Formats: sequence, C-alpha cells, structure tokens
Amino acid sequence: MNNDLNEGLKLTSEIVNMVADEVNDEVQVVIASPFIHLTAISKMVNESSKIFLSAQTCSEYESGAYTGETSATMIKSTGATHVILGHSERRGYFNETNEQLSKKVDTVLAHNLTPIFCCGESLEIRESGNHFSFVTNQLTESIFHLGADDFSKLVIAYEPIWAIGTGVTASAAQAQEMHAAIRKHIAEKYGNEVAENTSILYGGSCKPSNAKEIFSKADVDGGLIGGAALKSRDFVDIIKSF
Repeated sequence: MNNDLNEGLKLTSEIVNMVADEVNDEVQVVIASPFIHLTAISKMVNESSKIFLSAQTCSEYESGAYTGETSATMIKSTGATHVILGHSERRGYFNETNEQLSKKVDTVLAHNLTPIFCCGESLEIRESGNHFSFVTNQLTESIFHLGADDFSKLVIAYEPIWAIGTGVTASAAQAQEMHAAIRKHIAEKYGNEVAENTSILYGGSCKPSNAKEIFSKADVDGGLIGGAALKSRDFVDIIKSF
C-alpha cells in the first residue's frame, strides 16, 4: 500500500523505460500495483510486451453486496493479467485461510487470469523445524484440488515471513532448499514435467546486492519483490540479476 496515483504513474514510467532499454526478452516482468493504479498504468505497460500487470489480491466472489471488495471481472477489465493470492500480509492481517484461497484461485482461473500463489512460514514455525510440512500443506489445501492443466497456469511464490521487511534474508541455500521441497511436492502430485515447468519465485528482502546469488540457484525461477520495487533503479537491477 504505497504511492498515490501520480507517484505510481511516475514509478511505472521509469520502470517501463528502463526495462525497454536494459532488459532482455527472456525475462518476464510483472508490476503488481494497488487497485486504483491498474487502469491508468495498463495504458503504459501495454506499450511494452516485456511487462505484465497484476492486482495484489482478488475477491472470491463474482459480484454483489461485498462493499470494498474487487472482483476478477473488474481486475481483468483494467488490462491486468495476473493476481497475487495469499500474500503473507493478507494471511496475517486479514485472516485469509487456505480454504478461502482455494476459492480465490478457482475464481481467478475462471477468468483466465494467472494466480501468483504465495506460501511461506513464520520464524516460530521455522525454528520448530516444521517449515517444510507447513509450506507444503498450504499448497495441498489451497491448490492441489486443481487438475494438471489448471495447476500449470499458476506461479508459486515462496515467502519466508521472517525475512520480509526485516532486513533479514534467507540465504541462497535456504531459498534453494525450500524451493526444491516445493517442486518435489508438486512432482509427487502432478509429475516431474508439471513440476519442472512451474515457476517458483522467492520473496523476502530481495535486493540488488543479493539477487544474483539467490537467482543462481537451480529451483529459484525469479523473485516476488516488495520494498525494493519502490525504487525503479533497484527494481530493474534486480530484474537484470536473473
């Protein structure tokens, strides 16, 4: 929840221009803006095939008396193609459950939008040694009801909650370890081909100084960037690290 409309337009303009000049076509870039920015910045990102647009969440309901909510139909009408679901802040502050997120995933897919599904553990869970089972259970309860075709449309984002906004970053080895566990869990359900083709992003205090090392790991396919994306130069430098 950062930047008013004019600030969001300025930031997007900087990113669009930098990406066009500096980023190769093999890297997919997605900007996940606040709802009020989506329509305006969609006119800017459509000028560049390298950049896609995402909402930060979505209602599980199609329409109706849900004041303050935003539907998949509304999101799609802005030109957005992706929706972040289950971000740790949505889970923690707004009590989103695995069951609710399962419904949101279905709604987003029904509108041909790409879910970026977040999973991750708190410091307490990691220190208890239950972090692998906790994260894989999030996947099982929210997205493993999908058939292989629908599952293949998802992007997964692993967020070590203990490393978000704290300045503490999971080591590249820790990121790889969890990403490998997630991919193995997917393979056990959907097979190796689906697992290998699933993009798994790392999100947790990723910045230009550590991005290259994290992205070099075999099972880390990209990043879900938070605070560092508010500075165009830092964000584009992270993109170029992949």
